[in-house]
Amino acid sequence: MRSVRARAALGATAVVAVALIGAGLAVLLVLVAKLTDQTDLRAEVAAQEVASQVALDVPYAELQLPDKEDNPVQVVTEDGRLLAASERLEAVSGTGSGQVKPVAPGAVDSGEDGDDRDDPGRGEVSRDEPRFTTGTATVDGDTSDYRFAAVEATTGAGVTVTVYVGAPLAAEQDAVSTVRSAMLVGLPVLLVIVAGVTWLVTRRALRPVEGIRSEMAAITASADLSRRVPVPGTRDEVDRLAVTTNETLAALESSVDRQRRFVADASHELRSPIASLRTQLEVAAAHPELLDLDGAVEDTVRLQDLAADLLLLARLDAGEKPGAARVDLSALVREQVAQREGRDRHPVSVQAPEVAEVTGSRGQLARVLGNLLDNAQRHADGSVTVTLRDEDGRATLTVADDGAGVPEAERERVFERFVRLDDARSRDDGGAGLGLAIARDVAQRHGGSLTVGQVLGGGAEFTLVLPRIQRP
Repeated sequence: MRSVRARAALGATAVVAVALIGAGLAVLLVLVAKLTDQTDLRAEVAAQEVASQVALDVPYAELQLPDKEDNPVQVVTEDGRLLAASERLEAVSGTGSGQVKPVAPGAVDSGEDGDDRDDPGRGEVSRDEPRFTTGTATVDGDTSDYRFAAVEATTGAGVTVTVYVGAPLAAEQDAVSTVRSAMLVGLPVLLVIVAGVTWLVTRRALRPVEGIRSEMAAITASADLSRRVPVPGTRDEVDRLAVTTNETLAALESSVDRQRRFVADASHELRSPIASLRTQLEVAAAHPELLDLDGAVEDTVRLQDLAADLLLLARLDAGEKPGAARVDLSALVREQVAQREGRDRHPVSVQAPEVAEVTGSRGQLARVLGNLLDNAQRHADGSVTVTLRDEDGRATLTVADDGAGVPEAERERVFERFVRLDDARSRDDGGAGLGLAIARDVAQRHGGSLTVGQVLGGGAEFTLVLPRIQRP
Protein backbone atom coordinates (compact mmCIF):
# COMPACT_ATOMS: atom_id res chain seq x y z
CA MET A 1 0.00 0.00 0.00
CA ARG A 2 1.97 2.99 -1.31
CA SER A 3 -0.49 5.76 -0.40
CA VAL A 4 0.16 7.52 2.90
CA ARG A 5 -3.50 8.48 3.04
CA ALA A 6 -4.57 4.87 2.65
CA ARG A 7 -2.12 3.69 5.31
CA ALA A 8 -3.20 6.43 7.70
CA ALA A 9 -6.89 5.66 7.15
CA LEU A 10 -6.32 1.93 7.56
CA GLY A 11 -4.21 2.42 10.68
CA ALA A 12 -6.71 4.79 12.30
CA THR A 13 -9.58 2.46 11.44
CA ALA A 14 -7.74 -0.53 12.90
CA VAL A 15 -6.96 1.34 16.12
CA VAL A 16 -10.55 2.53 16.49
CA ALA A 17 -11.85 -0.95 15.69
CA VAL A 18 -9.69 -2.53 18.40
CA ALA A 19 -10.71 0.17 20.88
CA LEU A 20 -14.42 -0.17 20.07
CA ILE A 21 -14.36 -3.95 20.19
CA GLY A 22 -12.62 -3.86 23.56
CA ALA A 23 -15.01 -1.23 24.89
CA GLY A 24 -18.01 -3.15 23.49
CA LEU A 25 -16.92 -6.37 25.16
CA ALA A 26 -16.40 -4.52 28.43
CA VAL A 27 -19.85 -2.96 28.19
CA LEU A 28 -21.45 -6.33 27.45
CA LEU A 29 -19.68 -7.97 30.37
CA VAL A 30 -20.71 -5.21 32.76
CA LEU A 31 -24.27 -5.29 31.46
CA VAL A 32 -24.50 -9.06 31.86
CA ALA A 33 -23.08 -8.83 35.38
CA LYS A 34 -25.53 -6.10 36.40
CA LEU A 35 -28.57 -7.83 34.93
CA THR A 36 -27.51 -11.15 36.46
CA ASP A 37 -27.21 -9.51 39.87
CA GLN A 38 -30.70 -8.07 39.51
CA THR A 39 -32.09 -11.46 38.47
CA ASP A 40 -30.33 -13.15 41.39
CA LEU A 41 -31.84 -10.58 43.75
CA ARG A 42 -35.37 -11.28 42.52
CA ALA A 43 -34.88 -15.03 42.83
CA GLU A 44 -33.35 -14.66 46.30
CA VAL A 45 -36.24 -12.52 47.60
CA ALA A 46 -38.81 -15.04 46.37
CA ALA A 47 -36.82 -17.96 47.80
CA GLN A 48 -36.52 -16.24 51.19
CA GLU A 49 -40.31 -15.79 51.31
CA VAL A 50 -40.94 -19.49 50.69
CA ALA A 51 -38.18 -20.52 53.11
CA SER A 52 -39.73 -18.36 55.83
CA GLN A 53 -43.02 -20.24 55.42
CA VAL A 54 -41.20 -23.56 55.69
CA ALA A 55 -39.45 -22.38 58.85
CA LEU A 56 -42.88 -21.53 60.33
CA ASP A 57 -44.00 -25.15 59.72
CA VAL A 58 -46.60 -24.22 57.12
CA PRO A 59 -47.64 -27.56 55.57
CA TYR A 60 -45.97 -28.08 52.20
CA ALA A 61 -49.33 -28.45 50.48
CA GLU A 62 -50.38 -25.09 51.87
CA LEU A 63 -47.27 -23.09 51.01
CA GLN A 64 -48.00 -19.79 49.32
CA LEU A 65 -45.82 -20.23 46.23
CA PRO A 66 -45.32 -17.36 43.80
CA ASP A 67 -48.19 -17.76 41.38
CA LYS A 68 -46.27 -16.47 38.42
CA GLU A 69 -45.00 -18.10 35.29
CA ASP A 70 -41.61 -16.48 35.74
CA ASN A 71 -40.93 -17.95 39.23
CA PRO A 72 -40.77 -21.76 39.21
CA VAL A 73 -40.40 -23.16 42.77
CA GLN A 74 -39.08 -26.40 44.25
CA VAL A 75 -38.79 -27.50 47.88
CA VAL A 76 -36.32 -30.39 48.09
CA THR A 77 -35.10 -32.47 51.01
CA GLU A 78 -31.48 -33.27 51.63
CA ASP A 79 -31.89 -36.70 50.04
CA GLY A 80 -33.43 -35.21 46.89
CA ARG A 81 -37.16 -35.76 47.50
CA LEU A 82 -39.45 -33.09 46.12
CA LEU A 83 -41.85 -31.81 48.79
CA ALA A 84 -43.45 -28.93 46.92
CA ALA A 85 -43.36 -27.41 43.45
CA SER A 86 -45.13 -24.89 41.25
CA GLU A 87 -48.32 -26.30 39.80
CA ARG A 88 -47.51 -25.40 36.21
CA LEU A 89 -43.91 -26.61 36.34
CA GLU A 90 -43.47 -29.32 33.74
CA ALA A 91 -39.66 -29.75 33.63
CA VAL A 92 -36.65 -28.27 35.32
CA SER A 93 -32.84 -28.52 35.29
CA GLY A 94 -30.07 -26.86 37.22
CA THR A 95 -31.66 -27.41 40.64
CA GLY A 96 -31.32 -30.09 43.31
CA SER A 97 -33.95 -32.29 41.72
CA GLY A 98 -35.34 -32.88 38.28
CA GLN A 99 -38.74 -33.91 39.69
CA VAL A 100 -41.80 -31.76 39.16
CA LYS A 101 -44.40 -33.75 41.17
CA PRO A 102 -44.14 -33.66 44.99
CA VAL A 103 -44.21 -36.91 47.00
CA ALA A 104 -47.36 -37.78 49.03
CA PRO A 105 -47.61 -35.64 52.19
CA GLY A 106 -48.03 -38.66 54.43
CA ALA A 107 -44.66 -40.07 53.48
CA VAL A 108 -42.98 -37.09 54.99
CA ASP A 109 -45.37 -36.01 57.72
CA SER A 110 -45.90 -39.48 59.35
CA GLY A 111 -44.13 -40.52 62.59
CA GLU A 112 -42.70 -37.84 64.68
CA ASP A 113 -44.37 -35.18 62.61
CA GLY A 114 -47.61 -35.95 64.43
CA ASP A 115 -45.94 -35.64 67.79
CA ASP A 116 -44.36 -32.41 66.70
CA ARG A 117 -47.68 -30.88 65.87
CA ASP A 118 -48.86 -31.51 69.47
CA ASP A 119 -45.91 -29.39 70.64
CA PRO A 120 -44.76 -27.49 67.57
CA GLY A 121 -41.36 -25.80 67.56
CA ARG A 122 -40.06 -22.97 65.43
CA GLY A 123 -37.68 -23.57 62.55
CA GLU A 124 -35.25 -21.12 60.99
CA VAL A 125 -33.95 -19.95 57.62
CA SER A 126 -30.23 -20.48 56.98
CA ARG A 127 -28.17 -17.33 57.29
CA ASP A 128 -25.61 -18.60 54.79
CA GLU A 129 -25.32 -16.85 51.48
CA PRO A 130 -27.78 -18.34 48.99
CA ARG A 131 -26.39 -20.37 46.14
CA PHE A 132 -27.14 -19.42 42.57
CA THR A 133 -27.26 -21.71 39.56
CA THR A 134 -28.32 -21.36 35.96
CA GLY A 135 -30.76 -23.82 34.43
CA THR A 136 -33.93 -24.19 32.43
CA ALA A 137 -37.56 -24.69 33.32
CA THR A 138 -40.66 -25.54 31.30
CA VAL A 139 -43.81 -23.78 32.50
CA ASP A 140 -47.08 -24.28 30.60
CA GLY A 141 -45.14 -25.64 27.65
CA ASP A 142 -42.67 -22.72 27.43
CA THR A 143 -39.01 -23.51 28.12
CA SER A 144 -36.77 -20.65 29.20
CA ASP A 145 -33.47 -20.03 30.94
CA TYR A 146 -33.57 -19.19 34.64
CA ARG A 147 -31.33 -18.18 37.50
CA PHE A 148 -32.17 -20.28 40.57
CA ALA A 149 -31.58 -19.11 44.13
CA ALA A 150 -31.17 -21.96 46.67
CA VAL A 151 -32.01 -21.06 50.29
CA GLU A 152 -31.92 -23.63 53.09
CA ALA A 153 -34.63 -23.71 55.78
CA THR A 154 -35.09 -25.89 58.85
CA THR A 155 -38.57 -26.85 60.12
CA GLY A 156 -39.55 -26.96 63.75
CA ALA A 157 -39.08 -30.73 63.65
CA GLY A 158 -35.45 -30.27 62.59
CA VAL A 159 -35.95 -31.27 58.96
CA THR A 160 -33.67 -29.25 56.61
CA VAL A 161 -34.95 -28.54 53.14
CA THR A 162 -33.69 -26.41 50.25
CA VAL A 163 -35.97 -23.95 48.53
CA TYR A 164 -35.23 -23.30 44.84
CA VAL A 165 -36.87 -20.30 43.19
CA GLY A 166 -36.07 -19.25 39.67
CA ALA A 167 -36.10 -15.86 38.03
CA PRO A 168 -36.24 -15.69 34.23
CA LEU A 169 -33.21 -14.56 32.20
CA ALA A 170 -35.30 -13.52 29.22
CA ALA A 171 -35.09 -9.78 30.01
CA GLU A 172 -31.34 -10.00 30.47
CA GLN A 173 -30.89 -11.95 27.26
CA ASP A 174 -33.08 -9.52 25.36
CA ALA A 175 -31.13 -6.53 26.66
CA VAL A 176 -27.76 -8.10 25.87
CA SER A 177 -28.99 -9.16 22.44
CA THR A 178 -30.25 -5.64 21.73
CA VAL A 179 -26.97 -4.06 22.77
CA ARG A 180 -24.95 -6.63 20.81
CA SER A 181 -27.07 -6.09 17.69
CA ALA A 182 -26.67 -2.32 18.02
CA MET A 183 -22.91 -2.74 18.29
CA LEU A 184 -22.75 -5.08 15.32
CA VAL A 185 -24.67 -2.58 13.24
CA GLY A 186 -23.05 0.58 14.61
CA LEU A 187 -19.45 -0.60 14.65
CA PRO A 188 -19.06 -0.98 10.85
CA VAL A 189 -20.84 2.32 10.30
CA LEU A 190 -18.57 4.06 12.79
CA LEU A 191 -15.47 2.48 11.25
CA VAL A 192 -16.54 3.66 7.80
CA ILE A 193 -16.99 7.16 9.19
CA VAL A 194 -13.58 7.05 10.89
CA ALA A 195 -11.91 5.80 7.71
CA GLY A 196 -13.60 8.48 5.62
CA VAL A 197 -12.79 11.32 8.01
CA THR A 198 -9.17 10.12 8.34
CA TRP A 199 -8.87 9.94 4.56
CA LEU A 200 -10.22 13.48 4.11
CA VAL A 201 -8.15 14.96 6.95
CA THR A 202 -4.98 13.21 5.74
CA ARG A 203 -5.58 14.37 2.19
CA ARG A 204 -6.00 17.92 3.38
CA ALA A 205 -2.91 17.67 5.57
CA LEU A 206 -0.80 16.15 2.75
CA ARG A 207 -1.99 18.55 0.08
CA PRO A 208 0.97 20.90 0.71
CA VAL A 209 3.31 17.90 0.52
CA GLU A 210 1.92 17.05 -2.90
CA GLY A 211 2.51 20.67 -3.91
CA ILE A 212 6.11 20.42 -2.73
CA ARG A 213 6.58 17.13 -4.58
CA SER A 214 5.13 18.45 -7.84
CA GLU A 215 7.23 21.61 -7.67
CA MET A 216 10.38 19.57 -6.96
CA ALA A 217 9.56 17.38 -9.94
CA ALA A 218 9.16 20.50 -12.09
CA ILE A 219 12.48 21.88 -10.80
CA THR A 220 14.19 18.59 -11.58
CA ALA A 221 12.74 18.54 -15.09
CA SER A 222 13.58 22.18 -15.85
CA ALA A 223 16.93 22.30 -13.95
CA ASP A 224 15.89 25.79 -12.82
CA LEU A 225 17.26 26.06 -9.29
CA SER A 226 15.89 29.58 -8.87
CA ARG A 227 12.38 28.19 -8.36
CA ARG A 228 11.08 27.53 -4.86
CA VAL A 229 8.46 25.20 -3.43
CA PRO A 230 5.28 26.71 -1.94
CA VAL A 231 5.29 27.31 1.82
CA PRO A 232 1.83 26.59 3.31
CA GLY A 233 2.34 28.91 6.29
CA THR A 234 0.73 26.46 8.72
CA ARG A 235 3.73 26.49 11.09
CA ASP A 236 3.73 22.71 11.37
CA GLU A 237 6.02 19.94 10.17
CA VAL A 238 4.97 20.40 6.54
CA ASP A 239 5.64 24.13 6.76
CA ARG A 240 9.11 23.47 8.19
CA LEU A 241 9.72 20.87 5.47
CA ALA A 242 8.93 23.46 2.79
CA VAL A 243 11.20 26.06 4.43
CA THR A 244 14.05 23.55 4.73
CA THR A 245 13.54 22.46 1.12
CA ASN A 246 13.77 26.07 -0.07
CA GLU A 247 16.91 26.59 2.02
CA THR A 248 18.40 23.46 0.43
CA LEU A 249 17.48 24.72 -3.04
CA ALA A 250 19.05 28.10 -2.25
CA ALA A 251 22.26 26.43 -1.05
CA LEU A 252 22.29 24.18 -4.11
CA GLU A 253 21.72 27.15 -6.42
CA SER A 254 24.54 29.04 -4.73
CA SER A 255 26.82 26.02 -5.01
CA VAL A 256 26.03 25.57 -8.70
CA ASP A 257 26.56 29.28 -9.33
CA ARG A 258 29.94 29.12 -7.57
CA GLN A 259 30.87 26.09 -9.61
CA ARG A 260 29.89 27.83 -12.84
CA ARG A 261 31.83 30.95 -11.90
CA PHE A 262 34.76 28.78 -10.88
CA VAL A 263 34.78 27.01 -14.24
CA ALA A 264 34.40 30.30 -16.11
CA ASP A 265 37.13 32.01 -14.10
CA ALA A 266 39.43 29.01 -14.37
CA SER A 267 38.94 28.91 -18.13
CA HIS A 268 39.63 32.64 -18.31
CA GLU A 269 42.77 32.35 -16.19
CA LEU A 270 44.05 29.38 -18.16
CA ARG A 271 43.44 31.07 -21.49
CA SER A 272 46.04 33.82 -20.98
CA PRO A 273 49.15 31.71 -20.25
CA ILE A 274 48.15 29.12 -22.82
CA ALA A 275 47.60 31.81 -25.49
CA SER A 276 50.88 33.49 -24.57
CA LEU A 277 52.77 30.23 -24.64
CA ARG A 278 51.22 29.25 -27.97
CA THR A 279 52.10 32.61 -29.48
CA GLN A 280 55.72 32.29 -28.38
CA LEU A 281 55.95 28.77 -29.74
CA GLU A 282 54.43 29.78 -33.07
CA VAL A 283 56.84 32.71 -33.35
CA ALA A 284 59.74 30.42 -32.43
CA ALA A 285 58.64 27.93 -35.06
CA ALA A 286 58.63 30.61 -37.74
CA HIS A 287 61.59 32.63 -36.44
CA PRO A 288 63.77 30.60 -34.06
CA GLU A 289 65.98 33.60 -33.45
CA LEU A 290 63.04 35.45 -31.87
CA LEU A 291 62.29 32.77 -29.26
CA ASP A 292 61.71 34.28 -25.78
CA LEU A 293 62.76 31.24 -23.78
CA ASP A 294 62.51 32.97 -20.41
CA GLY A 295 58.96 34.14 -21.16
CA ALA A 296 57.94 30.66 -22.29
CA VAL A 297 59.34 29.13 -19.12
CA GLU A 298 57.59 31.78 -17.01
CA ASP A 299 54.24 31.12 -18.68
CA THR A 300 54.73 27.38 -18.27
CA VAL A 301 55.47 27.77 -14.56
CA ARG A 302 52.49 30.05 -14.13
CA LEU A 303 50.30 27.54 -15.94
CA GLN A 304 51.67 24.73 -13.80
CA ASP A 305 51.02 26.68 -10.57
CA LEU A 306 47.49 27.53 -11.66
CA ALA A 307 46.75 23.89 -12.49
CA ALA A 308 48.10 22.85 -9.09
CA ASP A 309 45.86 25.43 -7.37
CA LEU A 310 42.82 24.25 -9.27
CA LEU A 311 43.58 20.63 -8.47
CA LEU A 312 43.97 21.42 -4.76
CA LEU A 313 40.69 23.34 -4.72
CA ALA A 314 38.96 20.43 -6.42
CA ARG A 315 40.28 18.03 -3.77
CA LEU A 316 39.21 20.37 -0.97
CA ASP A 317 35.74 20.77 -2.45
CA ALA A 318 35.48 17.00 -2.68
CA GLY A 319 35.90 16.83 1.10
CA GLU A 320 39.49 15.65 1.31
CA LYS A 321 40.49 15.50 4.97
CA PRO A 322 43.88 16.79 6.12
CA GLY A 323 46.45 14.38 7.44
CA ALA A 324 47.09 13.64 11.10
CA ALA A 325 50.84 14.24 11.20
CA ARG A 326 52.59 16.34 13.84
CA VAL A 327 53.86 19.52 12.19
CA ASP A 328 56.23 21.98 13.88
CA LEU A 329 55.12 25.40 12.60
CA SER A 330 58.30 27.04 13.85
CA ALA A 331 60.49 24.73 11.79
CA LEU A 332 58.12 24.97 8.84
CA VAL A 333 58.32 28.78 8.85
CA ARG A 334 62.10 28.80 8.88
CA GLU A 335 62.20 26.18 6.14
CA GLN A 336 59.86 28.11 3.86
CA VAL A 337 61.67 31.39 4.39
CA ALA A 338 65.05 29.73 3.76
CA GLN A 339 63.85 28.20 0.49
CA ARG A 340 62.70 31.62 -0.76
CA GLU A 341 65.94 33.49 -0.05
CA GLY A 342 67.27 35.17 -3.16
CA ARG A 343 63.89 34.98 -4.90
CA ASP A 344 61.81 37.28 -2.70
CA ARG A 345 61.54 40.96 -3.51
CA HIS A 346 61.75 42.06 0.10
CA PRO A 347 63.54 40.63 3.13
CA VAL A 348 61.57 38.48 5.56
CA SER A 349 62.15 38.65 9.30
CA VAL A 350 61.05 35.67 11.40
CA GLN A 351 60.13 35.67 15.07
CA ALA A 352 59.42 32.04 16.06
CA PRO A 353 61.20 31.47 19.38
CA GLU A 354 59.64 28.17 20.43
CA VAL A 355 58.33 24.89 19.10
CA ALA A 356 54.66 25.04 18.12
CA GLU A 357 53.30 21.67 17.02
CA VAL A 358 49.95 21.23 15.32
CA THR A 359 48.19 18.29 13.71
CA GLY A 360 47.55 18.24 9.98
CA SER A 361 49.04 18.00 6.53
CA ARG A 362 52.55 19.39 6.30
CA GLY A 363 52.23 19.95 2.57
CA GLN A 364 48.96 21.88 2.85
CA LEU A 365 50.21 24.01 5.75
CA ALA A 366 53.37 24.76 3.77
CA ARG A 367 51.10 25.82 0.89
CA VAL A 368 49.21 28.18 3.22
CA LEU A 369 52.43 29.77 4.47
CA GLY A 370 53.77 30.07 0.93
CA ASN A 371 50.59 31.77 -0.31
CA LEU A 372 50.67 34.22 2.59
CA LEU A 373 54.33 35.05 1.91
CA ASP A 374 53.63 35.49 -1.81
CA ASN A 375 50.76 37.85 -1.05
CA ALA A 376 52.89 39.83 1.42
CA GLN A 377 55.80 40.09 -1.06
CA ARG A 378 53.40 41.28 -3.74
CA HIS A 379 52.04 44.15 -1.66
CA ALA A 380 54.92 45.09 0.66
CA ASP A 381 56.89 48.29 0.18
CA GLY A 382 60.07 47.22 1.92
CA SER A 383 59.77 44.33 4.38
CA VAL A 384 57.72 41.32 5.52
CA THR A 385 57.49 40.05 9.10
CA VAL A 386 56.47 36.54 10.20
CA THR A 387 55.63 36.04 13.88
CA LEU A 388 54.70 32.81 15.66
CA ARG A 389 53.40 32.83 19.22
CA ASP A 390 51.25 30.80 21.59
CA GLU A 391 47.92 32.29 22.66
CA ASP A 392 45.65 30.31 24.99
CA GLY A 393 46.94 26.97 23.78
CA ARG A 394 46.60 27.88 20.09
CA ALA A 395 49.38 28.53 17.62
CA THR A 396 49.02 32.02 16.15
CA LEU A 397 51.03 32.81 13.01
CA THR A 398 50.97 36.35 11.57
CA VAL A 399 52.37 37.49 8.24
CA ALA A 400 52.55 41.30 8.02
CA ASP A 401 53.78 43.67 5.33
CA ASP A 402 54.36 47.42 5.22
CA GLY A 403 52.26 48.02 2.14
CA ALA A 404 48.96 49.87 1.66
CA GLY A 405 46.93 47.28 3.55
CA VAL A 406 43.46 45.91 2.80
CA PRO A 407 40.44 48.25 3.04
CA GLU A 408 38.10 47.19 5.82
CA ALA A 409 35.20 46.75 3.41
CA GLU A 410 37.24 44.31 1.32
CA ARG A 411 38.70 42.14 4.13
CA GLU A 412 36.31 39.25 3.55
CA ARG A 413 36.17 39.58 -0.19
CA VAL A 414 39.90 38.98 -0.55
CA PHE A 415 39.32 35.35 0.50
CA GLU A 416 36.92 34.68 -2.39
CA ARG A 417 38.19 32.72 -5.37
CA PHE A 418 39.56 34.60 -8.37
CA VAL A 419 39.20 37.93 -6.53
CA ARG A 420 42.01 40.47 -7.00
CA LEU A 421 41.85 43.89 -5.48
CA ASP A 422 44.82 45.03 -7.59
CA ASP A 423 43.06 44.66 -10.95
CA ALA A 424 45.13 47.51 -12.34
CA ARG A 425 48.23 45.34 -12.05
CA SER A 426 49.18 42.85 -14.67
CA ARG A 427 48.08 39.26 -14.30
CA ASP A 428 51.67 38.21 -13.96
CA ASP A 429 52.14 40.41 -10.93
CA GLY A 430 48.70 40.03 -9.41
CA GLY A 431 48.32 36.25 -9.54
CA ALA A 432 45.10 34.37 -10.26
CA GLY A 433 43.34 35.27 -7.02
CA LEU A 434 43.33 31.74 -5.61
CA GLY A 435 46.09 31.86 -2.99
CA LEU A 436 44.13 33.42 -0.13
CA ALA A 437 41.02 31.34 -0.89
CA ILE A 438 43.10 28.17 -0.70
CA ALA A 439 44.81 29.37 2.49
CA ARG A 440 41.53 30.02 4.34
CA ASP A 441 39.98 26.75 3.14
CA VAL A 442 42.99 24.75 4.34
CA ALA A 443 43.01 26.61 7.68
CA GLN A 444 39.36 25.87 8.31
CA ARG A 445 39.79 22.20 7.44
CA HIS A 446 42.56 22.06 10.04
CA GLY A 447 40.19 23.38 12.69
CA GLY A 448 41.62 26.88 12.57
CA SER A 449 40.94 30.26 11.00
CA LEU A 450 42.52 32.86 8.75
CA THR A 451 41.69 36.56 9.04
CA VAL A 452 43.16 39.84 7.83
CA GLY A 453 43.71 43.04 9.76
CA GLN A 454 45.92 46.10 9.73
CA VAL A 455 49.20 46.75 11.51
CA LEU A 456 50.13 50.06 13.09
CA GLY A 457 51.37 52.47 10.48
CA GLY A 458 49.56 50.69 7.66
CA GLY A 459 50.05 47.41 5.93
CA ALA A 460 48.13 44.15 5.99
CA GLU A 461 48.45 41.53 8.69
CA PHE A 462 47.16 38.02 7.99
CA THR A 463 46.60 35.90 11.12
CA LEU A 464 46.51 32.10 10.98
CA VAL A 465 45.23 30.40 14.17
CA LEU A 466 45.50 26.61 14.58
CA PRO A 467 44.88 24.23 17.52
CA ARG A 468 48.19 23.45 19.14
CA ILE A 469 49.27 20.05 20.45
CA GLN A 470 49.73 20.47 24.18
CA ARG A 471 53.10 19.25 25.38
CA PRO A 472 53.08 17.24 28.65
